[in-house]
Amino acid sequence: MSTSQPTKNALKTVSLKFNHSSLWSWFQKLIILIIFSLVVNHLSNPESFPDGKSYRFPVEGFLSTIALCILIGIIAELNFKHYKKKYFSKKVENTSISRYMVSTLGYITIMYIPLGIVLNKIASGEAEFYYLLIGLLITLLLSIILIGLAYSLDIYNLYKLSIKDNEITIESGGKITKLTYENIVCFYSENKIVYTVQNNGTSITTDFTLNELEEKINDQLFFRVNRKIIIHKDAVDQIEKVENGKLRITLKTSFENDAISEINISRYKRKEFMNWFQ
Repeated sequence: MSTSQPTKNALKTVSLKFNHSSLWSWFQKLIILIIFSLVVNHLSNPESFPDGKSYRFPVEGFLSTIALCILIGIIAELNFKHYKKKYFSKKVENTSISRYMVSTLGYITIMYIPLGIVLNKIASGEAEFYYLLIGLLITLLLSIILIGLAYSLDIYNLYKLSIKDNEITIESGGKITKLTYENIVCFYSENKIVYTVQNNGTSITTDFTLNELEEKINDQLFFRVNRKIIIHKDAVDQIEKVENGKLRITLKTSFENDAISEINISRYKRKEFMNWFQ
């Protein structure tokens, strides 16, 4: 009982911190949404300028902007969770960020067109394509600004987590070892056992397969050069061009094992490797 109670208390503390962080993130996004709606509606109508003699708070515009932004926010959040799980948790780069933004704008367009037609018909009895197109373009422009403000910090934090400070838990028999990514030279498989090689040259057996590791680790830092080896980018000492378009990789840490003392990359994987390395 005495050993389990501290664990439960620690879990409660972590849970409370996580909930607090999540609530604070949503609160920040809500503040951004309100400020954004206020600014847009005050600038879009001369009667809404605060220094004007006939100033009138744009209630209708403010509420409609809030409603539209909530729909955009729901789409952006659902898509962000998808990208966070599938892409951002492992790798944050310009390509994945651009895909997230483009796909989110695509979903917003799919939502906006039927909604715009319905609202246009309700308001005026007819839906003119010109006004629908202008409204869509303005909505997409505002969406880019809004999504950028709401998720730039989240993406930056995910990027920081995906680089050097990450760690992996290695289970070997009855022992559990935590290694930071920067302390790992490579993973290699030999006789159906996967080893983790550290910077000091020592090896630790793992309970993972290379396929499992490839899914788990950050592929900005690690690359599977062949069926038996995954290397860390910072562990590469020399890249040499050899016959038949192949590459030969020499690692900074010296090994007695011939399989990883010099690593060959096939010509079919050469371009992929160089794109990753550079």
